[in-house]
Amino acid sequence: MKKGFIISLTLLCIAASNFTKPYPNYFPEPNYKLDFSSKTYDLIQLGRTLFYDPILSANNTISCASCHSPYNSFAHTDHAVSHGIHDSIGKRNAPALINLAWQKELMWDGASNHLDVQALAPITHPGEMAETIEHVIDKLQKSKLYRSLFKGAYGDTLINSQKMLKALTQFQLTLISDDSKYDKVRRNEDTFSIQEIKGYQLFLTHCNSCHTEPLFTNHKFKNNGLNIDSQSMDLGRFNITKIPKDSMKFKVPTLRNISYTFPYMHDGRFKKLRSVINHYVDDNKEYKYISKELKHNILLSSNEKTDLISFLVTLNDKNFIQNTENKFPRKILLQPRDISN
Repeated sequence: MKKGFIISLTLLCIAASNFTKPYPNYFPEPNYKLDFSSKTYDLIQLGRTLFYDPILSANNTISCASCHSPYNSFAHTDHAVSHGIHDSIGKRNAPALINLAWQKELMWDGASNHLDVQALAPITHPGEMAETIEHVIDKLQKSKLYRSLFKGAYGDTLINSQKMLKALTQFQLTLISDDSKYDKVRRNEDTFSIQEIKGYQLFLTHCNSCHTEPLFTNHKFKNNGLNIDSQSMDLGRFNITKIPKDSMKFKVPTLRNISYTFPYMHDGRFKKLRSVINHYVDDNKEYKYISKELKHNILLSSNEKTDLISFLVTLNDKNFIQNTENKFPRKILLQPRDISN
């Protein structure tokens, strides 16, 4: 066997082993098939490149990562609601794109029921990327870089929407966050402090029914007693189902990486965790369709609120945030190229 081939094979094995991300045994079974082996490595890299490339937008200025930053657990923190092409202002806060393999319905209102088609919404939305799929495919077909990446991922240079969307899905499925202090405690690698234990007990009593561990969401839609925003008039799940009782129901977000994903709620109205807790403790719960879990009063002292927050920050996964495999693919996207079409 030639020496060069041995080196190449070794590098391939290293890349594949670094990319394997088995989920913890205390996670439920995912809804999507997870394969992060050498067989899918090139497909995932294609999806990663597409995710960070503004070529998906009409004027080549907005990428998926513009609203879903890896430094914010693939959410954003610089404004309450997302901004799109020509600095258009949206009406919702960008949710964290983590542990998507366990989600059946996506977006705040469940408008998409499969990750393979979810990207169609922001790409074609006039206030987000304002592009057409046909023009995106045309730009990709004219790109020498993407012809090469699609060939590596699929074995040929044929570029179509199905392949593009599948690649985006494969990259997003790798965004598994499972190495927080909470996870280390679950694996007997760490222990909670006394304050964190108190906070955990409060969490189990008051929060776990909706933000169910270990994913810290039950993936359902709930009315949590928020007043409707008078500007956006966003009715949430009702926009999809047209059922009155679904008015102001929004997807229960995961609490994982909570410190990285502020501001909070579907419209980013709260900047701090204590403000969120105060909403559940202090605000009036007399709304007609408020979720049953919130119809009773939640009584927490100031110290108990602090204890609860001390537990919530154990859900931060610093290793996930710092993982270079998730970040901008500099070696690929910083190559000179023409995306002016």
